[in-house]
Amino acid sequence: MSGRRSLVWLGLTPEPERELPAAVAALRPRPADLSLAALTTAERRRVERLILRGTQRSWLGYLAEVTALVVDAAEADAPAGTDGSAAGNRPVGGAAPADPHAALVAGEVVLDHHRMLIGLPGAGYDRAAPQRQALERALLSLRNRADKGAAA
Repeated sequence: MSGRRSLVWLGLTPEPERELPAAVAALRPRPADLSLAALTTAERRRVERLILRGTQRSWLGYLAEVTALVVDAAEADAPAGTDGSAAGNRPVGGAAPADPHAALVAGEVVLDHHRMLIGLPGAGYDRAAPQRQALERALLSLRNRADKGAAA
């Protein structure tokens, strides 16, 4: 193998770069003195740094963080028993619950990305299998709640 880093992972899809910064900013805990716009700008800069200077490993690490945020949003305020717990999770410190629309957007983008990893050389697809499964469960939960909310 040559000393050059592989860039094949950059060719998957532009959606994460476009869609994730705003969605992830809406899912992350936000200090009271920081606006959502500022958090979105910071998230966009982070994604740009990962794409311009990162590796496939660092990119997949970021997407693992996003997966955790989506799963947390799906489990937050879930009715007892629907997420496998005795009671729904609630944000700590009176923070507002995560935005379910942002969780749906982020989850769908990351799940689509992880499904496309099958076309790349290496073990990325296999390594992302647990995240794909977690995202599929989380998205099902979020969609079910959105459907129930629309019907109410």
